[in-house]
Amino acid sequence: MSGRSQFTLLRQRRFLPFFVVQALGAFNDNVYRQAIIALLFFMGIDQAERTLYTNLAPALFILPYFLFSATAGQIAEKMEKSKLIRITTTMEIMVMSVAAIGFIAQSMPILLIALFGTGLQSTLFGPVKYSILPSVLKSEELTGGNGLVEMGTSISILTGMIFGGMIFAIAGTSGPVTAAASVVALAVIGNMVSRAIPRTDAGNPNLKINWNPIPETLAILRLTRKQPAVRNAVLGISWFWFIGTILTAQLPTYAEVNLGGVSNSPELYIFALALFSIGTGIGSLSCEKLSGHTVEIGLVPLGSFGISAFMLDLYFARPGQALSAGLGVAEFLNQAGSWRIVIDLAGIGIFTGFFIVPLFALIQSRTPKSEISRVIAGLNVQNSLFIVAAAVIGIVVQRFLGLTIPQLFLALAIANLLVAIYIFTLVPEFLMRFISWILVRTLYRLRVRGVENIPDQGPALIVCNHVSYMDALILLASIPRPVHFVMYYKIFNIPFMSWLFRQGKAIPIASAKENPELMKRAFERIDDALANGEIVGIFPEGALTRDGQIAPFKTGVEHILKRRPVAVIPMALKGMWTSMWSRRDSRLGRMRVPRRFRAHVDVITDPAIPGTQATSALLEAHVRRLRGDDA
Repeated sequence: MSGRSQFTLLRQRRFLPFFVVQALGAFNDNVYRQAIIALLFFMGIDQAERTLYTNLAPALFILPYFLFSATAGQIAEKMEKSKLIRITTTMEIMVMSVAAIGFIAQSMPILLIALFGTGLQSTLFGPVKYSILPSVLKSEELTGGNGLVEMGTSISILTGMIFGGMIFAIAGTSGPVTAAASVVALAVIGNMVSRAIPRTDAGNPNLKINWNPIPETLAILRLTRKQPAVRNAVLGISWFWFIGTILTAQLPTYAEVNLGGVSNSPELYIFALALFSIGTGIGSLSCEKLSGHTVEIGLVPLGSFGISAFMLDLYFARPGQALSAGLGVAEFLNQAGSWRIVIDLAGIGIFTGFFIVPLFALIQSRTPKSEISRVIAGLNVQNSLFIVAAAVIGIVVQRFLGLTIPQLFLALAIANLLVAIYIFTLVPEFLMRFISWILVRTLYRLRVRGVENIPDQGPALIVCNHVSYMDALILLASIPRPVHFVMYYKIFNIPFMSWLFRQGKAIPIASAKENPELMKRAFERIDDALANGEIVGIFPEGALTRDGQIAPFKTGVEHILKRRPVAVIPMALKGMWTSMWSRRDSRLGRMRVPRRFRAHVDVITDPAIPGTQATSALLEAHVRRLRGDDA
């Protein structure tokens, strides 16, 4: 596996223009929305009318997601993607031109009409934003690419809000004209950059569009539920929007009441939002390194538990009102306990990045390319429902249940933990990958090469040398797709490890002499898994090596391929012979302490061999060549 950083993507045309366009779009949306709020103060509109507009604006922006997401998903599936992006950025110029008229005329009705237009434009852009990535990135680049996109989005939202809020303060009486010129100029720049995006083929050019939004919305929601892992990734992302909506909605009041900010001043609010946004960017960018350039959904439980931990501590850090008022950022930081709050807000953001990036990468890697735009559209519909629910619940629990904002954070931390446990119970793959990720990266320094040779979809048989009791977990931590490992039943039944193997749907097997019935069931389960388009992993030696050398491969692999000749992918483990779960230096097979902590272990993958050509001898030769001289 190449050690290239995700930042190399920012020098490549296949990614950079798209990255800039999506970041400019997020930036301009937030400049526009904050400039509307600033205009309300500029016009001297009273608080009651301001409240009406500020509550109406989010509803108008999100309404198109309910009305047009189904149509947008179909269009994104059917059209060539770079062309669609140029269309949506041209639409942005038109919408922002209407907004410019509203700013200059200081007309809130015109501005709200344009706001509905920005929501419609975002609805059309949303499906192509995430469906283009698996078309232009390699599988090992998906996590890094999504990390860059999430980082760019979170920073663009923050800087857009700051810029939009400052326009009238800086420009003074020419604020309306400056706001008008800014939003139009940003839209024009985005359109110009979009013309540099290379052509990307449509996912399903023959799709027949159903223009009736109601049945099609139900259809795309069903698409999101076809695969359990994708279904729960979609649920996880929507839950993220639920948490984010409640958290960010409370920050303005939290900054004033609980942090001691200046009344009617956004300084501490922007500071708190910046901590969360920058933390999200850091967490998103860290996912590539932590995942080892694979789609590592083991980071999702880490992110979820981390969010709850820091949100719980945020409650205990300041459960009541601030002792002082009228504080700026510098004065706040000098208050006792303030740095704990800073760490908590940044920590929530960092673990949010760990949570959200692998989920998007999972959806992109597990969803057929002919369906991914519609799945993203279904995700957007569900996100909208969760955002509305979050807004309503946030109001209800404070106005009718009397919860303070810190108490709301406490309730949210507990709810997040319960939802996480629920999701991981439904799809144990998340928790199993998390445990294997923790174990493997604690005990070893893992280096993965050639994992891109494993197909994103379809059946395949993986063969590998067998050195230790940890081999299956190491391969699980290296391969982005679920793998059904065929394991000797005595290893399968090791306490605690057995639970992991069961959750990973490993297949226990015995020799014909030991248990012929178990052997027969194992081959039937192998064939069923391959028939369902899944990956099966086997160790053809049939037992752990006793001397560190590869033993002759048995013919079980040929028996599998005779029945179903799928592609076979040779893999090799290097460096495992010195581990505490190998049989080195122990004639009785007892475990031993490794010579050095966190020894280097290599996982090397060869290109696939057609099942019609693969033999035990050929596969053994490939694995020996991959492994070299060291076990």
